[in-house]
Amino acid sequence: MEKDKPSAEIRRSMSPLAWLYGLGVNFRNTLFDKKILKQKRFDIPVICVGNLTVGGTGKTPHIEYLVGLLSPAYKVAVLSRGYKRKSNGFVIVDAGSKAQNVGDEPLQIKQKFPETLVVVDKNRVSAIRKILSIEKEERPDVILLDDGFQHRYVQPSLSILLVDSNRPVFEDRLLPAGSLREPLQGKERASIVIVTKCDQDMQPLDFRIYTNGLNLYAHQQLYFTGLDYGVITPLFPELQGKPLEVQELRKKHVFLVTGVAFPKPLVDKLEQIIYDLYTKFFPDHHSFKEKDIQAIRELVDTADDNNRIILTTEKDAVRLRTLPYLDEEMKKMLYYIPVRVSFIDEKEQEQFNDNILEHVRNYQTNGRLSKE
Repeated sequence: MEKDKPSAEIRRSMSPLAWLYGLGVNFRNTLFDKKILKQKRFDIPVICVGNLTVGGTGKTPHIEYLVGLLSPAYKVAVLSRGYKRKSNGFVIVDAGSKAQNVGDEPLQIKQKFPETLVVVDKNRVSAIRKILSIEKEERPDVILLDDGFQHRYVQPSLSILLVDSNRPVFEDRLLPAGSLREPLQGKERASIVIVTKCDQDMQPLDFRIYTNGLNLYAHQQLYFTGLDYGVITPLFPELQGKPLEVQELRKKHVFLVTGVAFPKPLVDKLEQIIYDLYTKFFPDHHSFKEKDIQAIRELVDTADDNNRIILTTEKDAVRLRTLPYLDEEMKKMLYYIPVRVSFIDEKEQEQFNDNILEHVRNYQTNGRLSKE
């Protein structure tokens, strides 16, 4: 079901390149650690959410979780690079922005949380300075730095590292022989590590494997989260009927279309429910072209009745919604499945929430005292 991965032989042949890549990354990190390259710390809580690997660890759902947690008490801003956007520089995301101009994930966050300031800029230091220049009444109380773990020019007040349970980082290798952006010891910069996309019925042995494999310091906190899938939502509600429960897909022809880095958890979930599941995978953040839509249409037409739906992810829905070459029949078939973060242990969730809220509260208090 997944896209083909490089064979073990190909990965082994990449080892010399991975070694050279590791030299470069380690040298850069050493320059920051020895303060030769300078980090900028700000008078506002900056919570970084990132990973050690390329793509697919669930950053956006976790950012959304933090927005939902913090928004009742604080004004929140989300700062993202806006991966694969066609615009440049500092851009404030509007709910009506186009995904190609601001990135699909920032637009998704803005549409879910319209009161949240969402900004895209490759230069995070410059972007934070601009955010802090906003009039005091509108200025955010906390900034969430999306995918900023390797962007070391900003020194976060708190770093959250996400690792995918399906791809243990302690068994991975550096690019291009593996998917690690930097060596595993980079995890030492994180205050919180979250193992994501876990099964809700995760066994004690699995917890021990990750706990031992990550080998964190005593001051680092470890949590385990999964993804809960919501109701199947029409992409064009003005043309379609009501949302569907996942169980209602059981006897439908379901055509799953994704442009995400790692669709396996969603595929595994759907395969437990759906009799007739067809898949069409595209690269992460894929910009759908007319030929892609035609290929999807040809796949859908392999089912000869009307009991068909095209299912996609929430992130892909942001890009698909504005395409000019979707005919009305395809629009009626298009649905997306939203996801949200769920903690495997409710007590751990309470602890995590308390730690985040306490961090923001204490950082602000200490900042005020230092100015007095």
